[in-house]
Amino acid sequence: MDNIEIILVEDDPTVRDGSAQALDLAGFTVHAYDSAEAARERLQPHCRAVLVSDVRLPGISGLELLAAVRAIDPELPVILVTGHGDIPMAVQAMHDGAYDFIEKPYSSEQLADVVRRAAEKRRLQLEVHELRRRLAHSQGIDAALLGNAPAMRELRQLILDVASQPADVLVYGETGTGKELVARCLHDFGERARRPYVAVNCGAIPDTIFESELFGHEAGAFTGAGKRQVGKIEHASGGTLFLDEIESLPLAMQVKLLRVLQERYIERLGSVQPLPVDVRVIAASKANLQDLVDVGQFRADLYYRLNLIVLHIPPLRERREDIPLLFEHFMLDAARRYRRDVPPVPAAHMQALLRHDWPGNVRELRNAADRYVLGLGGALPGGASAAAAATPPASLADQVSAFERSLIELELRNAGGNVGVACAALGLPKQTMYHKMQKYGLVAEEFR
Repeated sequence: MDNIEIILVEDDPTVRDGSAQALDLAGFTVHAYDSAEAARERLQPHCRAVLVSDVRLPGISGLELLAAVRAIDPELPVILVTGHGDIPMAVQAMHDGAYDFIEKPYSSEQLADVVRRAAEKRRLQLEVHELRRRLAHSQGIDAALLGNAPAMRELRQLILDVASQPADVLVYGETGTGKELVARCLHDFGERARRPYVAVNCGAIPDTIFESELFGHEAGAFTGAGKRQVGKIEHASGGTLFLDEIESLPLAMQVKLLRVLQERYIERLGSVQPLPVDVRVIAASKANLQDLVDVGQFRADLYYRLNLIVLHIPPLRERREDIPLLFEHFMLDAARRYRRDVPPVPAAHMQALLRHDWPGNVRELRNAADRYVLGLGGALPGGASAAAAATPPASLADQVSAFERSLIELELRNAGGNVGVACAALGLPKQTMYHKMQKYGLVAEEFR
């Protein structure tokens, strides 16, 4: 199970060989020993192993071996094998940290079942340790913008490549993907990092005060303007102005913003004095601006002015391999904020997280992590019940097929249904591609 090895300690050669064979047939790699002393050298901290040991052994006993393992790695699962008269002792051993015990004589199925559950627990333990190690050692943009999916690695590199360029940037991404986080990275990892960063949500400011908020005003410019106010653009001079939901910007304001981008000066309301501004604009949209231009809801000249450096943030459903890392990060953050311990995540629950489509993207995943840390994790994202998490996880073959299908769908979508282009992106011969499309019921025309 994901390279979890079984260290088997049994002095009876017949029982040892039979148990090793049963575990081998169950799919495990088994290292069998006739004494605890011989097995100890394999027991290292964070080793990918489960220990199965008889209690009564020549030399060091199974209980003494348990104590030694607890000193080396307290989380390493230890399964004790006992005779009938040793059950009270085995129960005490479980209080002392053993994972489980099996009473002789036992069946091959019973042994394999207990070992399989212990191996799954060990796999999850090591996965959590690795995630936390990566989080602890993340630096720079890797710590700010988490994710190991190819699209995220490419996005981080693009950010570093353009962060110090003076050109304005357009960021596309669905709701909750982290558009403002990308904007912050463009600012923080560029030459303007020590200068102001000003964020404006274009969809949250009423039209009646938008111009004043953006450009500022002089005292007496309108009723209620008792004193001069510096606008967001002027305040951001020397630094970065982030315009979120720019698709919501009123058409009248689009004209004024275009002038700022072209001329790099503003005029406060109530003034005719031009004020030069040195500002880099990062605009973000969840809608395709070209589509809005086509229907007359966004100015073409402003769109083409912004459409110079374009960054696309992938939705979470297209980078599912990042979900465990992100969920662990959000749980650690929630545990600090709520002063709670980080709860373990059963395999079935993680499978449910991996299967969810995440329409709210990373923001929805963060909320799910908060609920889980607070003990409200019975309801999974999207309203699924806790029973859904308890259902057996999908087989490895099913998971691989689902991932393969998602990659093919993604490349067909990126290629606009052009199978040849998608084949080149995936490195697949056309014959293989068509076979897989038929297997998954995919039709190229649906992606055009």
